[in-house]
Amino acid sequence: MLDELLSKVKKASFELLSLDNKIRKECLINMANTILNNQDEILKKNQEDILNAKTNNLSQAMIERLTLNENRIKSLANSIIEVANLNDVVGKNLQTFKRPNGLIIEKIAVPFGVIAAIFESRPNVCVDIASLCLKTANACVLKGGKEAINTNKELVRCMKEAIGQFVDPNCITLIEDINRSTTIELLQKRQYIDLLIPRGGKGLIEYVVNNAKVPYIETGSGNCHLYVNEYADINMALNIAINAKYQRPSVCNSIENIIVDEKIAPLFLPKLYEKFKELNIEMRGCSKTLEIIKVNPATLKDFYTEYNDYIIAIKIVKDIYEAISHINIHSSKHSEAIITNDLKMRDLFLNSIDSACVYHNASTRFTDGGEFGFGQEVGISTQKLHARGPMGINEICTYKYKIYGNGEVRK
Repeated sequence: MLDELLSKVKKASFELLSLDNKIRKECLINMANTILNNQDEILKKNQEDILNAKTNNLSQAMIERLTLNENRIKSLANSIIEVANLNDVVGKNLQTFKRPNGLIIEKIAVPFGVIAAIFESRPNVCVDIASLCLKTANACVLKGGKEAINTNKELVRCMKEAIGQFVDPNCITLIEDINRSTTIELLQKRQYIDLLIPRGGKGLIEYVVNNAKVPYIETGSGNCHLYVNEYADINMALNIAINAKYQRPSVCNSIENIIVDEKIAPLFLPKLYEKFKELNIEMRGCSKTLEIIKVNPATLKDFYTEYNDYIIAIKIVKDIYEAISHINIHSSKHSEAIITNDLKMRDLFLNSIDSACVYHNASTRFTDGGEFGFGQEVGISTQKLHARGPMGINEICTYKYKIYGNGEVRK
């Protein structure tokens, strides 16, 4: 059954190659309008998923991640339009050079072919990936979690309806079977899948790493850190800490750890405690933290944990070198930030931290394809090959060489 489904997607991917950029843009605009026109049905299906999530005792943060409303649907449609209006990548000449023997060689951007995405909870991911793939002439196979299955079905139905008059709608395909066995089978299908992108927590990423035979990119797992340096502006640090933890704790670019220089900790931590107490954020601290504020003790496991919830771990360090060492050991290589007014400290941190995105005096919540001007992202890569950080249309293209000759033969 899966082979039959994937075979149709592969066939549709070849048809996409012959579709010019103007028609793909029209498809995307149709997708945005169709989603807006079917808003009521999408919200109805989303409510079914929310009810099931509550019945299954999902955390409030995860339910928030799952939830759509009118504003979020408008945001979905707007993000598709943003992708549609991006400069085209496919067919772009990246480089041209002529060899001494007369051969002219062009390096041309081309799609991967079929991109599979496995993701959890967030139904917007379904639309983000489909729109970016269509923009770049990639077919996509979507495997969402059971939490959002009804919403995902309706979103994909809308997108297929929108593009059916232009191209084979199988170029956007949802695997509706939510069983784990289907996921493991998908991970083996090298003959159909050119690139796999998992978007979810640490468990999903590890599952893919341990089981995939198809090429994949590690994305999403976000054990992110905020380091409050001794030369930090305390009010700035407080505002950024609140934004990076509280605004949307269920997403991968929210912070899970706050690292504090011991010289500023007595001033900063009591103020942080009062703010986070008001917001009902659970604080867990190292032994030095417990000497300053009354919070739950943190274990070693806490400093490796992506909570996706209103929980934060706090570590006091003696200096920036200990902060850098701690972050490089414990982070998932996603996003880290330093709050400081000292430019030497800034540069040392930004140059020494081995993560995809490093920030100075700003919230890690900006690690996002839309915020980076990419329209959206198919994922946030935490590895180094071939892409790193938010992956937009450039990162889901590869290239090939076109070589033009006039009878040349190799001697």
